[in-house]
Amino acid sequence: MAILIDQAQWPWRDWLWCHMVSDTSVAELKQFASELGLPDRGFQGDHFDVPDHMREIAIAAGAIEVTTREILEALYASGLRKPPKQRHGRPEQVPIHQP
Repeated sequence: MAILIDQAQWPWRDWLWCHMVSDTSVAELKQFASELGLPDRGFQGDHFDVPDHMREIAIAAGAIEVTTREILEALYASGLRKPPKQRHGRPEQVPIHQP
């Protein structure tokens, strides 16, 4: 079981964002995100959108840096990938945590 995080490369509202997933369990992902202080409303159905300034915190807490392709491969391999209509949430709802 691992938490995976890709590079912050998607701009939204003056920030760059990355994706964070579990390779086995939504419960594991939500627990990890909760420990980082990310609210559940940042959950997008199969991943969390994470602002760049929280990325290093996630890595320090044990998230493994991977490519976006590896994120998608892990989601599909685990059966956790959701179609777009089943994903939800907005990155602007994720709170600002400055280091």
